Amino acid sequence: MPIVRPLITDQDFQEAADFQYKIRIFKDNHLIDSGTIVIRFTDETIITQSGVSTLGYHKREECEFFEVRK
Repeated sequence: MPIVRPLITDQDFQEAADFQYKIRIFKDNHLIDSGTIVIRFTDETIITQSGVSTLGYHKREECEFFEVRK
């Protein structure tokens, strides 16, 4: 059974980036990205990568982020 944990603090995002945990991203209660990893983050933006050249820029205040581990 997978473990789903919300990512809220900078420490949460740093751990997800360091260990390259797969995450899910929701915006307005809709899943907008799944299976992507955090590569960088700021106070305002979370930058994710799901492929070699596929980057996503997500506003921290508009989205919800969840780590998914098996």
